[in-house]
Amino acid sequence: MLWVLFLLAAWAVAGTACTRLCLAAVRAAAVDADTGRVRELTLYEAAFLSGGPRRVADVTLVAMARQRRLLLARTGWATVVDPRGRDEMERSVIGAIGPEGQSRIAPVRATAAAADPVRGIAEGLVRAGLAVPDSARTTVASAVRQVRVAAVAVLGLGVAALLTPLPPDMPRHLVALWFALPLALTLSCLAVARVEIHPYSRWASPAGRRLLGALTHTADGAADDRTYLTSVAVRGVRAIGEPDLRAAFTHRESHD
Repeated sequence: MLWVLFLLAAWAVAGTACTRLCLAAVRAAAVDADTGRVRELTLYEAAFLSGGPRRVADVTLVAMARQRRLLLARTGWATVVDPRGRDEMERSVIGAIGPEGQSRIAPVRATAAAADPVRGIAEGLVRAGLAVPDSARTTVASAVRQVRVAAVAVLGLGVAALLTPLPPDMPRHLVALWFALPLALTLSCLAVARVEIHPYSRWASPAGRRLLGALTHTADGAADDRTYLTSVAVRGVRAIGEPDLRAAFTHRESHD
């Protein structure tokens, strides 16, 4: 009855991994507890909830370029025109470009995304229950990986059980059916995680996503400067309309 030991091990691996994923998802969902407060998102907050720290840097670069205080060349270089930043994010971008006033866009974006102003935005959104904490994202992602490993382990244990000698009255297809149960458990958990947890676990909590949904409708409205930047914050650099500015970011992406 060696196959029974393999089956017990398969259930233990699958059950442990799926339980950990469920608990991680429940803990992550706790960030949505404070949904009573409704407030308007700033442009930087919308960018963070939509695409994380690098989206905040992108919006800052685009805003400064549209105001002619920063030149973003088609070749992927950024040049400072006005060295006076109007807020912490702009000063962070100017500092990332350096004292020479010119740098490639890719390192500027990376440095600005990791700067203190972005961390401050993230911490404020987490406190407001609009963003998912780093620990929750890491825990859920780790739990999903563990379920994937468990699925492979269950499959391996099932193959090993089928290769062992079985009692004459135990058909091999019945053994395979028993192992199909823990395998189905892990695969169903992964399917649910992909639909429910994956989009949740990036940046915005459910409350944050609801505010972003309202901003998405705003971004489809009149094409003033605020609406334009809101569209970039929500959709990313693909929402940039100017060919030269889009080319600067396209060149950047090819070197990231």
